[in-house]
Amino acid sequence: MQSSVPNLRPSERLNILVFGAGAIGTYFGGSLVLAGHQVVFVEQLKMVSELREHGLRLELPIDKKRKTHEVFIVEPRSFEVEPSLEQALKFAPFDVALFALKSFDTASALEGMKPFAGKLPPILCLSNGVDNEQAIASVLGSGKVIYGTVTSAIGRRGPGEIVLDKLRGMGVGAGHPLSERLVATFNAAHLNCCLYPDPHSMKWSKMLTNLVSNPTSAILNMTAAEVFANPKLYELEIKMIKECLAVMKAKGLEVVNLPGVPVNLLTLTTWLPLWASRPFLSRMAASGRGAKMPSFHIDLYSGREKSEVGYLHGAVVREGRKYNIPTPVNELLTNTLLALTNKEIPLSEYDKQPEKLLGKLNVNR
Repeated sequence: MQSSVPNLRPSERLNILVFGAGAIGTYFGGSLVLAGHQVVFVEQLKMVSELREHGLRLELPIDKKRKTHEVFIVEPRSFEVEPSLEQALKFAPFDVALFALKSFDTASALEGMKPFAGKLPPILCLSNGVDNEQAIASVLGSGKVIYGTVTSAIGRRGPGEIVLDKLRGMGVGAGHPLSERLVATFNAAHLNCCLYPDPHSMKWSKMLTNLVSNPTSAILNMTAAEVFANPKLYELEIKMIKECLAVMKAKGLEVVNLPGVPVNLLTLTTWLPLWASRPFLSRMAASGRGAKMPSFHIDLYSGREKSEVGYLHGAVVREGRKYNIPTPVNELLTNTLLALTNKEIPLSEYDKQPEKLLGKLNVNR
């Protein structure tokens, strides 16, 4: 186990505020502490004492850049954690904040930020979806938003404990005065960061990867492999991707490859015969999540009663309406998963019943 922290010159050291010590917050915050930066977490009260006592544990078995497979221990004395934003701001001024909450938690988080808007630094938004940055800008101003995305797969084993399931990297959108410095900072922390000239193309390209086999898995209670093994469900996935690509084209956005993720190949799958594209897309979906079930399935079966589907597939539907582009597949999947999440229909309604879901699409046409 290792826990040494390098001594950076004051001009190199950033003071970073991290909203939440979940999987992404712990991985990025802990990695930045290991790189010598000052990090302050804002976390729920019940987690604060745990983190203050035990610190962070980063298991990086596949992090080849560090050339080690050891576990990294981040001692409690090397970072701060506070139960409220007000208390965290006693360590201000901050250079940047990291925001990686679920999209359905963004609105409530922003309500808590409003009283302190003037004291908050620019926020790098690493959340999935394409609407979070606009929501943050509405509270803090457009000059305080930096577009970001994460493609590495990170698992959470407990409070302050993560494992890097698959190292890919992260993206930062260009255009903000801090963008280039953040890319250099994250790369020095072995986070494999790339700068993207068009932040919106970057975010939509990431969302495109999040769409694949996510709602179908949750609705049907099937693994991604089971979804892709069914020819009709696979055709449904391709139609869903085509709808998103049509919306992106109407918006003038390009599909761009992300760190470790050849997103442009998703476009290729929509042109190939189904039999030819299915093996590739199946492997891509499986490798993208490691051994985990898709996030929508995890949220639905954990009883969380919240889903990000309205912020991903729902965004495709909303933007499709603006440009008069039909999005029936994304609309069906959004409405059905929301109905399951809100307990308007039981989980058993479509459990292992693909024909029932497919029939509903045909009826609604």
